[in-house]
Amino acid sequence: MAFIRKRRQEQQQLYSKERFSLLLLNLEEYYFEQHTANYIFNKDGRERRKIRGSLKICSKSVIFEPDEISHPIIKIPLRDCIKIEAPEDSDTNDFYAGALPGQISILSNQAFLTKEQNVIAPFKMERGKTEYLFQLDVAGKVDDVLHTLHQLYRASHLDKLGDQAAMITAILQSRLARTPFDKNRFQNVSETLHMECKAEMVTPLVTNPGLVCITDANLYFQPLNGYPKPVVQVMLHSVRRIYKRRHGLLPLGLEVFCTENNLCSDIYLKFYNTQDRDNAYFFMATYLENHVTEHTAESYMLQWQRGHISNYQYLLHLNNLADRSCNDLSQYPVFPWIIADYYSSELDLTKPETFRDLSKPVGALNKERLERLLIRYREMPEPKFMYGSHYSSPGYVLFYLVRVAPEYMLCLQNGKFDHPDRMFNSIAETWKNCLDGATDFKELIPEFYENDSSFLLNCLKLDLGKTQGGKIVDNVELPPWASDADDFLQKSQDALESQYVSEHLHEWIDLVFGYKQKGNEAIAAQNVFHPLTYEGGVDLNSIMDPDERVALLTQILEFGQTPKQLFTIPHPRRIIPKFKSFPRASSHDFSMPESPGEESFEDLTEESITLAWNHMTRLKIDGQHKIHRGAITGIAVPYSSNQSSIFTTSQDSTLKMFSAESKMLQRSISFSNMALSSCLILPGDTTVVCSSWDNNIYFYSIAFARRQDTLMGHDDAVSKICWHNDRLYSASWDSTVKVWQCIPADLLGTKKRFELLAELEHDVSVNTINLNAAYTLLASGTKEGSISIWDVTTASILHQLPCHSGTVSDAAFSPDSRHLLSTGEDGYFKVTDVQTGMIISSMRSEEPQRCFKWDGNTILSGSQSGELLVWDIVGGKIVERIAGHSGTVTCMWMNERCSSIITGGEDRQIMFWKQQY
Repeated sequence: MAFIRKRRQEQQQLYSKERFSLLLLNLEEYYFEQHTANYIFNKDGRERRKIRGSLKICSKSVIFEPDEISHPIIKIPLRDCIKIEAPEDSDTNDFYAGALPGQISILSNQAFLTKEQNVIAPFKMERGKTEYLFQLDVAGKVDDVLHTLHQLYRASHLDKLGDQAAMITAILQSRLARTPFDKNRFQNVSETLHMECKAEMVTPLVTNPGLVCITDANLYFQPLNGYPKPVVQVMLHSVRRIYKRRHGLLPLGLEVFCTENNLCSDIYLKFYNTQDRDNAYFFMATYLENHVTEHTAESYMLQWQRGHISNYQYLLHLNNLADRSCNDLSQYPVFPWIIADYYSSELDLTKPETFRDLSKPVGALNKERLERLLIRYREMPEPKFMYGSHYSSPGYVLFYLVRVAPEYMLCLQNGKFDHPDRMFNSIAETWKNCLDGATDFKELIPEFYENDSSFLLNCLKLDLGKTQGGKIVDNVELPPWASDADDFLQKSQDALESQYVSEHLHEWIDLVFGYKQKGNEAIAAQNVFHPLTYEGGVDLNSIMDPDERVALLTQILEFGQTPKQLFTIPHPRRIIPKFKSFPRASSHDFSMPESPGEESFEDLTEESITLAWNHMTRLKIDGQHKIHRGAITGIAVPYSSNQSSIFTTSQDSTLKMFSAESKMLQRSISFSNMALSSCLILPGDTTVVCSSWDNNIYFYSIAFARRQDTLMGHDDAVSKICWHNDRLYSASWDSTVKVWQCIPADLLGTKKRFELLAELEHDVSVNTINLNAAYTLLASGTKEGSISIWDVTTASILHQLPCHSGTVSDAAFSPDSRHLLSTGEDGYFKVTDVQTGMIISSMRSEEPQRCFKWDGNTILSGSQSGELLVWDIVGGKIVERIAGHSGTVTCMWMNERCSSIITGGEDRQIMFWKQQY
């Protein structure tokens, strides 16, 4: 996982030459400066001895790091100090006899020793009044160092935490104001400076103050203390993603990535005000060369639904968008417990009982415990909460990672490991405690579904103690079905990508990132945590009392935070492929399952359709003909003609029949003096149906070359018609869609008769309609931009959505009927999830797209300028522009195998297209 990789990277690149790290500081403590010095002490009370090293001045402590690893690092808390002075100024102690310039003495009641022989272990404590004597290499710095130490000493001895924090902040800001950015650090003298401000670099549990500088080529961070190096540089041309973050529930963070699919960022900055953060984001975004356009949660949802990304990848993306970061342990990425069976010898992923109920939070999985919690909840005064602890917090993250990040645990727990019985000793015991424990509701972290099993093994040979039963805490005990740690992770990955989880993961997403996270839905789902854990739960800027503010901030950082809410309506289910199971593959290299070996005609048809869409970018014009005197509005081709006859309608009020073989116009029919708006051919290839602006629908007999019926069905122009199974669907500017049952002439012995079955009412004019492949759903788009989805079997409306600002030009269901794509006058493509009515993707084009065809993943659209555009809807981008008409592309026809395309335009032409393989 990113946290482990980042830690190893830091150890290799930054900390290899020294034992000191910011993790030796207390939470919310700053490291100000260091000085080369000797530690002088009396050996056996007689002989003086010097130990070479560096003296580090921090906001709450003084730390001495010896050069020799055999000696421990000494940490002296300033709150435990009695006196700090230069010994040459004192004549009261024999210890200072013969004191040399550059010496500083510290009298303290307590100190901590750590990393003796460079071994990571709990801190040793030195109690009792002890004097520590240090001699700086540069004697002239003693007065400045003493001045700083006296200031920090006074701050540490103030009674109130708020006053302490305020004084330390004032000292820090004063230092930052006096320390200009060293522009000699610029990589190039020609770089143009755009911004400089104060900020802090955030790493897990600690922050490092300094200066941010942004040029047209680089982002620089200059730490106030020169640690871990004088300047951290990120080249803007290498940046792939940048995110605004909230830190401590405030909008102050900015995280920068030079990778596309990794949670390991290159730098995380916390600014002192939102304006500086937003300015930094603006300047960086302005000069990025390879910036990856970030997808929305809805866009990732579409990719996940359609199988383009795995369950694991989708959860990582959601965590990222919800402000979860590996640099912020209070907002570490959260993953669900998936498996509920940790006792069987074999793991059966085909049995539902193998899995945890993903529709419930961890706290609600045990019915008896939940009843006790609900009794307390009902008796609790406002603000109420069901669970006294969170499902993700710094303590829980380090509970899982203590074997690979022991220094972080020591930092969080004041130099101690947890009691051996409370440590992460067993997968099964941890799961059992999450089910039964009175205060344990924690979920998992991404490492459980990764490939690095080191967090389950005591590779560092840490002394983690013995349990009460006398068992040494070593590697984590695995379930019987796992042969080793790697096998455990592989089977956990298999479980996460299993069919059961794919079918139910949306339920857990609703709880953690979705509509059941807050409000009445959260109460109904028994998913209510402490108010301080939610975004907007408290406004720190409005709290004037410094003590209350510090206490709240500490509680927020240590208790854990609920992810930012990404969805406010139910999350749709995943589209499960019609195949036996998901493959056993790495969650990082997820691919759709292979189809069964038995090939059918349907399989070959699907294969040819897939091939056609894969080559949609290779369309070439195969002929063009100007056959109308007005814009073409509709194209229809008989099912059995193999494109030999093409029927078209136009605003010139005519229906025309064109021979593709002879390239000649064969017929021209006029029904009225008003524009025809669309056409279709009925099954059997004997009748063409045309809709008209004169409120009528006309039926034209191909065999007899004459009009055979007229349906006067609307009070305004008929804009679009559809047909299925002797039913005609007509949309009109009179704000209705009408469903007609056709009684064929051979049953009546006379002309066809149409019986009105249903009238689908709208508030405004309907401009377009379309049926899904199963002919059970109808989508209608209006002139005011709304989309309605109807169940035509019951004539009832399922969703009415304000999708576009302006007329809806076209709308069509995906082949599997899970999604509806629409485009409008506003230039947007919108993808709507049919089940939930959620708009899950939105793409903006430079100009309106009037018509399109799509296969659920790729769109071929006709633009206002006359181009055909090929879109990758999952990637949210145009992949090909194909020159076509000299005016707007107004209509498009595509054969069943998607291999043959005809377009019509405002330039009065029809164009034939073929694919070049």
